Amino acid sequence: MSDTPNFLWQLTGSFSKPAGDNPTVAMIEAAYQHHGMEWRYVNFEVDPSNLGAAVQGARAMDFAGFNCSLPHKVTVIEYLDGLGESAKIMGAVNCVVRREEKYIGENTDGKGFLKSLQEKVDPAGKTIVLFGAGGAARAIGVEVALAGAARITVVNRNAERGRELVHLLNEKTATEAEFTPWEGDYAVPLGTHVVVNATSVGMYPDVDTRLAVDLDSLDSSMVVADVIANPLRTNLISAAEQRGCTVLDGLGMLVNQGVISIKYWTDVDVEPSVMRNKILEIID
Repeated sequence: MSDTPNFLWQLTGSFSKPAGDNPTVAMIEAAYQHHGMEWRYVNFEVDPSNLGAAVQGARAMDFAGFNCSLPHKVTVIEYLDGLGESAKIMGAVNCVVRREEKYIGENTDGKGFLKSLQEKVDPAGKTIVLFGAGGAARAIGVEVALAGAARITVVNRNAERGRELVHLLNEKTATEAEFTPWEGDYAVPLGTHVVVNATSVGMYPDVDTRLAVDLDSLDSSMVVADVIANPLRTNLISAAEQRGCTVLDGLGMLVNQGVISIKYWTDVDVEPSVMRNKILEIID
């Protein structure tokens, strides 16, 4: 390995915290240090008007890849050379990797959730209730569908967005998807295998905000997942656990998307616990 570190970067549209307080930056740097890897992961703020020039700069400097946050996840596609399967279906990229001098866009958000879910249950052949229809829900819906989920019910207050996601899943994957309007407390149908909150309801600092779901409809046979990593124990997770459900907090999704990204860039399988512990230091 050369004495010159290999660099990756993170494109952000706006950033209010120092890079050291960014969970993604901190956990990836921690993994590199733990494994003695001569790699660095650095944060850059890029205005949307300069996105094309920024990607050209990455090419010129031979960067191994980079992450994209909002508002760049869709716009960046026009500056790339190709897309992975799920990124192509979603129409959104959060991870770019250099492969044979080409920059290929991937989406590791849904993959991170899927990897975390598979530690609890294989979604193949299962029925899923998915709350939300935004970017996280889109990524999760596509990945669990590609993993063989039999049926996905999208529950959302905005009917247009909910139906758009359902149409995407039905058109681009083999799953059977349906939309249900989110009116009042949603009762999860008996026989549902996996329940996923892919909204921001309950995220810090609004930790007391309650997800509009009929908690009595949660059955102990269900896996209940929340994409929120801060706090780790959201109201939904606590309530589901009290009812005997298998629960999945949002930290697994965050850590696993980092593990997958590092594998893309470096071909190294890093230790997830190192990254998880680093994030816990930040949000504790």
